[in-house]
Amino acid sequence: MRDYHLPGRSPVLAANGLCATSHPLAAKVAIDILETGGNAVDAAIGAGVLLGICEPQMTGIGGDCFVLLKPAGEERVIALNGSGRAPAGLSAAVMREKGHATVPLRGVEAVTLPGAVDAFCTLSENWGLLALDQVLAPAIRYAETGVPVAPRVAFDWAIAADTLQGAARGYYLTNGKAPAVGETFRAPGQAEVLRRIAREGRAGFYEGEVAEDLVASLQALGGSHTLDDLAATSCTYTEPVASAYAGIELLEHPPNGQGATANLMLNILSHFDVKSLDPFGARRAHLEAEATKLAYDARNRFIADPDHTSRLQHMLAPETAAKLAALIDPNRAMPAARPLSEAVHRDTVYLTVVDRDGMAVSLIYSIFHAFGAGLASDRFGVLFQNRGAGFTLEEGHPNEAGGGKRPMHTIIPAMLREGGRVTLPFGVMGGAYQPCGHARFVTNLVDYGLDLQTAIDAPRCFSGVEGMDVERGYAPEVRAELAEMGHRVRIPEGPLGGAQAIRIDHARGVLEGASDPRKDGCALGY
Repeated sequence: MRDYHLPGRSPVLAANGLCATSHPLAAKVAIDILETGGNAVDAAIGAGVLLGICEPQMTGIGGDCFVLLKPAGEERVIALNGSGRAPAGLSAAVMREKGHATVPLRGVEAVTLPGAVDAFCTLSENWGLLALDQVLAPAIRYAETGVPVAPRVAFDWAIAADTLQGAARGYYLTNGKAPAVGETFRAPGQAEVLRRIAREGRAGFYEGEVAEDLVASLQALGGSHTLDDLAATSCTYTEPVASAYAGIELLEHPPNGQGATANLMLNILSHFDVKSLDPFGARRAHLEAEATKLAYDARNRFIADPDHTSRLQHMLAPETAAKLAALIDPNRAMPAARPLSEAVHRDTVYLTVVDRDGMAVSLIYSIFHAFGAGLASDRFGVLFQNRGAGFTLEEGHPNEAGGGKRPMHTIIPAMLREGGRVTLPFGVMGGAYQPCGHARFVTNLVDYGLDLQTAIDAPRCFSGVEGMDVERGYAPEVRAELAEMGHRVRIPEGPLGGAQAIRIDHARGVLEGASDPRKDGCALGY
């Protein structure tokens, strides 16, 4: 239980349905959909699409999504891969010949086909209760009439404004500047796109005038993207990957997502007495940082397009974790793991919904970096993701850029299962931080007994390619001790990630939701 003398918020409790998102308008829309007869899938789609209007720097219909779904009345968990592929004409060899060591971060070469719309349409058709036009109506209305820019959104928007290029500047800047807090952002072009999707389903996006706008805009920028590439975009049902930790089971989305990295981190940490360490002390932070380096090195070697990922079982094998754990010095930081050749970022949105029938959705949705590639379609203003920057240009690597391939993805939804029952859909936004964030969230709950909201509020640290980011929530002496152990400690410009979670209390028939104060959102139920 939190100390009520100190700033903070309580978990949200409800009996009929609950949503946790990074924006309050999206949470409200999700609850409205549940109350009008929709289920968790309907609510997640409605809220998720709206987040592309509320937080356009983070996500949008030009991006990708991953989903974990627990159907009502069942305990199985289904994974849906809503990530798009590279255009057939993409070539790592050509980029290397041009002198590129990595995929150009804000270039048209980084733009992969948008997969989220196909995934939303598939989810709606296969699992939803309401018609798609009813589910999308709130997002269409808000895109047309506008959304007041929230404080965290304005903070991120201002930092990333200079990345916008060409047509995107006209759609996402006001007189050349990022909108201020409270200024209304409108996206009438996207409202029209959503109306077409509401009427025609996926054909309203992947065919006709919208598709022509997307492809013509990309080709004008020098892209190899074609209408055939776009039309071929299709999501894929698959199975989660799982691992055990202290009596609970962590379910993650499989490759091309990086979820297995979180499984490996917990497998490594299981070889240490984490519970005995101060939850916010240097020793725990150091141990987590070392496990992060080792697990992320494995990620960089193995995770790629599902058709090119061949060593997943080795990555998740108990003996692999045991050997990696043995490399950790409890008193000294190891050198940074192999540098990433693919780009990392901190931008995405995550939401989770559980309805009165027990259907649970864990959904993450992103355009990769802030404003994606910084490019938008000319007519409708759809932002293009730069997810192709997640490829490497290393010849022969499983994640080498190539036509028709899906890049390694940082976005990962998750669920916890206890005693064979799903008890907690959750996610931690924040690009490369996400697997580390998942492991920390789980250990906050399991090893330290923190309640859901406190587990999210707690200070974070992350050992990445630029050093060890340690939030200001840590005491100065902790940062000093970490530096003495050999970590390159720094305080990041912004907070690390943002989390949402819902605990399903099967015994009492109650839902408990929590939302990260690092974002603008909330948990809301009825």
